[in-house]
Amino acid sequence: MYALKSTTHDIVGCALFSYICGDVLSFPLLYQPCALEMPITPSTTPTEQLDRLLRQFPALSPTAQQQLTALYPLYKEWNARINVISRRDIDNLYQHHVMHSLALAWLLPDEPTSYTIADVGCGGGFPSIPLAILYPQYKFLLIDSIAKKLHVAQSIADEIGLTNVSTHHTRVESCDLHCDYIVSRAAMPLGRLYDYTQHMLHGSQAPRSGIYCLKGGDLSEEIAQSGVTAQLTAISTLADYSDYYQDKWIVYVAKQDKRTN
Repeated sequence: MYALKSTTHDIVGCALFSYICGDVLSFPLLYQPCALEMPITPSTTPTEQLDRLLRQFPALSPTAQQQLTALYPLYKEWNARINVISRRDIDNLYQHHVMHSLALAWLLPDEPTSYTIADVGCGGGFPSIPLAILYPQYKFLLIDSIAKKLHVAQSIADEIGLTNVSTHHTRVESCDLHCDYIVSRAAMPLGRLYDYTQHMLHGSQAPRSGIYCLKGGDLSEEIAQSGVTAQLTAISTLADYSDYYQDKWIVYVAKQDKRTN
């Protein structure tokens, strides 16, 4: 008996044979994944993106500026090992991910009190890591059910010296943590996010306590199905944001709001 050994030539040959014999779909589909791996060419360099971001927040401390500057090389290194951002989009880190996260700063209260913010479905740390840099007085709870993503987020937090971040490997619906604000970046539909997090906000006396989530596109159906009263803010109206943000929103749901259905 002989062991069969597959090679690239074997696979291409089989696909070509199928194509010639009439299985038209086999050959084109072989190459489809390659197209998906093509990088998204950034319109500006990471350094230019960072400069634009820093101009939005001129009052940042030198420490915060250094921490933000460190994010690109750290995420690029970690992302090559554990995919937390589309590898095609890593060179747009500041423009598409950090600036997106920091859009929440235009609505979240900036108080000297040490409030607690929970990032639900945090993935590799967005929006929580950039927000933790901006709000060193707040505590951030990073919650996700995927341990390897939490490992990336905690490692980056440690490497840039963030001491106001903790990671929690759990499902949010069974989480027993309490907080003043919920933030989320397109982690789940709004109705489910509301149902899963109301117990976490119980008892908070923080101003405008509630859910602040980042979402894109037409949200009318999702909001209607959620049964909650939501306030939408167009990110493109907040500051000097690029055309990339034309259909991106901050959705705010106050914790005292009740379902309408």
